[in-house]
Amino acid sequence: MSTNLDIYSWLVDSRMMPVNLTQDNQATDTLPTPSPDGKWLAYAAMARPGYEADRQVLMLRNLESGETKKLTDAWDRSVGSIAWSADGKALYVTAQDTLEHPVFRVDAATGKVEKLKATTETFEGNIGDVTPLPGGALLYSRNTALAPTDLFVRDAKGKVSQLTKVNAAALAEFDPVKLDRLQFAGANGDKVWGMILKPANSSAKLPVAFIVHGGPQGSFGNSWSTRWNPRLFAQQGYGVVTVDFHGSTGYGQAFTDSINKDWGGKPLEDLKLGLAAAGKQDAQLDLGNACALGASYGGYMMNWIAGQWTDGFKCLVQHDGVFDLRAMAFETEELWFDEWDHGGPWWERTDPEKWNPVNHVDKWKTPMLVITSEKDFRIPYTQGLAAFTALQRRNIPSQLLVFPDENHWVLKGANSVQWHQTVFNWMDEHLKK
Repeated sequence: MSTNLDIYSWLVDSRMMPVNLTQDNQATDTLPTPSPDGKWLAYAAMARPGYEADRQVLMLRNLESGETKKLTDAWDRSVGSIAWSADGKALYVTAQDTLEHPVFRVDAATGKVEKLKATTETFEGNIGDVTPLPGGALLYSRNTALAPTDLFVRDAKGKVSQLTKVNAAALAEFDPVKLDRLQFAGANGDKVWGMILKPANSSAKLPVAFIVHGGPQGSFGNSWSTRWNPRLFAQQGYGVVTVDFHGSTGYGQAFTDSINKDWGGKPLEDLKLGLAAAGKQDAQLDLGNACALGASYGGYMMNWIAGQWTDGFKCLVQHDGVFDLRAMAFETEELWFDEWDHGGPWWERTDPEKWNPVNHVDKWKTPMLVITSEKDFRIPYTQGLAAFTALQRRNIPSQLLVFPDENHWVLKGANSVQWHQTVFNWMDEHLKK
């Protein structure tokens, strides 16, 4: 029911009880990071109870007096990690920012935020594990949508050096993949971003994998993952398109908030406009030969697309997606998420059936692969079974893949191999005949 995480202080050798330092805030307080001299506690705090995707503001607490101040209240980004400089005069934080996840320097006295260049490449990628070194240098990890994690150093003057090339030999065995950014006018004329990835050395028309991120308050940005990795799809000969629709993170809190009680509205419009924009930007993409794929909220969107965008795709892949919002409201273990995004418990919602995919199965006709896991309590696997039943009863070509030993994510190696083989076979069957 609650997102109220708190930070405690405890004198380990004493018999005193731990002291709650953030008792007054009923929302999330997290990432406690003491200063080098032990006088200050930096941490991140949300303001709205029950909302997991609220902005995380960098906070400073004087551990002696208890005085607390908001250091980045005027900065419209959400802090994802915190590290103090060796001299205690600054903090280094990471935050999502327009498809990237850069590192920023925050002045401890004024709260002034400065974005740091942490790569010699055009795009920052995903910066993490930031460790300040004596003398002003930074040690950190970096990955992108094209390459997994390596270690880097940025010296005090801003010069960047790569320390490791762990996967260079393995990556060299694969055909190269090219990444381009996509920008277009989405719902309400707002600026929306996305990515296009494709084989770098192909000149032929490419079938399209249109991948929709989950969350929905998330981002399909320039980072590496062992799940839903866009390079792997491009490696199969597909042009990959992603869109950070209304509700995505890294574009300011108002943009993230805009999906609230609008799951099937602006995001679907953004996806339609984004796919069309990708086709205009890159004529190699064959939009008439496309498959849409997504998990979690992305899986919900596959079910929504099946009834709302019926002629858009030759196939769909729906993983752990919401099929029936009413059942979801009573089945999920994460009640605070479902109730925040849709306006309270089911019986208090003003128009609870408005964005419910189950109400539109009479229009379904696109072949769909359904994937679900029996240990998923976030979006219980009965939602996947229900979607598959609807497909079967309507005689729509469909397959069901169930993992008895996975939860909301496919985490085990052998299962991941089976997942990818099943998905790629399904796409090839419908797009590469």
